[in-house]
Amino acid sequence: MNRAFRHFRRLEEGIKVALPTDENGLTGRECPKPECLGNFNVKFGTGLKGENLPCHCPYCGHIAPHDKFWTPEQNEYVHSIATNEVSKALKALTQDWDRDLRQRTKNSFIKMSMEFKGGHHPIRYYQEKQLETNVVCDSCTLEYSIYGVFAFCPDCGVHNSLQILHKNFELVEKEIVLAQNANDTELAKHLIEDGLENAVSAFDGFGRASCFAFADKASNKEQAKDISFQNIVNAKNRVQTLYGFNLAEPLDDEQWAFVARCFQKRHLLAHTMGVIDEDYIKKANDPSAVLGRKITIDAEEARQLINLLDIVGRNLHKSLSA
Repeated sequence: MNRAFRHFRRLEEGIKVALPTDENGLTGRECPKPECLGNFNVKFGTGLKGENLPCHCPYCGHIAPHDKFWTPEQNEYVHSIATNEVSKALKALTQDWDRDLRQRTKNSFIKMSMEFKGGHHPIRYYQEKQLETNVVCDSCTLEYSIYGVFAFCPDCGVHNSLQILHKNFELVEKEIVLAQNANDTELAKHLIEDGLENAVSAFDGFGRASCFAFADKASNKEQAKDISFQNIVNAKNRVQTLYGFNLAEPLDDEQWAFVARCFQKRHLLAHTMGVIDEDYIKKANDPSAVLGRKITIDAEEARQLINLLDIVGRNLHKSLSA
């Protein structure tokens, strides 16, 4: 009997299953929180090192052990392989018993045998989902992919909003360099204006995503999820009210006035083709502004804006994640 059960003893140590990865070597994950169930992929072997490290959902921030983040497709795949391994062991066990019974009863009046009629158990193969954005965490070097752009790192839990902001500012800097090297004056002017607009849009997306990610720390969670940073002065006031800190604290009054003026210039570029209106004259504190004329933006102005917004962004990120 002990010999017959040898087929099951090899299963006592467990069944090792290698999960498929995507073309970049990433493995799928799914948030176990019923309100989220967000899909993301991670590259095991990158990121934090150590045993029993928790996993962070990049979308909602839920924290749980890694074995809670299996996807339904992975569970079905593993279950199908386990079922096949058990079925093979049962078949082998039955064949052993059949041979033993036939041997024992070959000279008897009653002949005995045994037959295993196990059903077919197909392997439930699957492919990992192709997501939208690949990220390498600046803090722990984990490689992961997500839907959308902004996320918490699944390993260290750091929100990537500041990292994304810096990458967008790098693109703006490239636009400025192209403008300075352009022989076409109109093209150079367009690149500088576009760079300023992109800097403001990047900061707006960064600010919204940061406040949304840390809405639980605000005095009013729902209002925190709806902060717009296109109007930087209003955003400063709302952050002060909801989170209790001064967004512009690292800047002096002149620097903050410069940032606010650039945001007003972006508003003109987006809505009046850059033509100065009365609202700009009231809000921008621009002594060179003339009603009805177009605003001027040079390369150094755009470059100074991204430098100051980098300082403000770091302050926002540090204050929210503290």
